[in-house]
Amino acid sequence: VWPGLLHGVADFSTLAWQPFHPGVEIVELYPPTADGAHAALLRYEPGACVPLHVHAGMEHILVLQGSQRDEHGEYRAGTLVVNRPGTRHRVCSDAGCVVLAIWQRPVQLLPSSV
Repeated sequence: VWPGLLHGVADFSTLAWQPFHPGVEIVELYPPTADGAHAALLRYEPGACVPLHVHAGMEHILVLQGSQRDEHGEYRAGTLVVNRPGTRHRVCSDAGCVVLAIWQRPVQLLPSSV
């Protein structure tokens, strides 16, 4: 139970962050299940990006602090983004952010030229 997640008062600094991608760290809320379901917090440093990837299942992103952007727009704290299977994007955060990510299936990284 984490009270205050949507009020900007949650302190994420004490969590056991692990490397995910350059400039992006992860704290798993639960590891991938046998069918690929997975939930985690992601923390982006200013200017960090997650490379181009495609979704095999639904992805839910709740921006908790800061903002992130992709080819479709910028998403500020309090925004819920739902990406459907087959969608692809590259996600960046200019000023840094913390998001809750829930994946139905694992994502597949793509070459940046795709």
